[in-house]
Amino acid sequence: MKTNVSNFTEFRKYYLSELELYDGEAFITFNIVGIDLDRNEVQVAVTNRGRISVVTYDLLTDKDGRLYFEYGVMFERAYLDDFEEAA
Repeated sequence: MKTNVSNFTEFRKYYLSELELYDGEAFITFNIVGIDLDRNEVQVAVTNRGRISVVTYDLLTDKDGRLYFEYGVMFERAYLDDFEEAA
């Protein structure tokens, strides 16, 4: 099943945008590196306990049309519109 993300036209405004999630022990920081609309994927630099890695996640759409990717063992949703411009 292919997810349609064609309504996400201004993806460049999200470049290097940042989101912090608390996993119960530490904050994990996500920075968007790139979005591939053809493959419905988002590349994210993940900073987790001092380690930085670039991970590619599938872009999904919820029932309200919001784009997100799932992170971790609990598949926590990270919505793209929750990302903020890195200062």
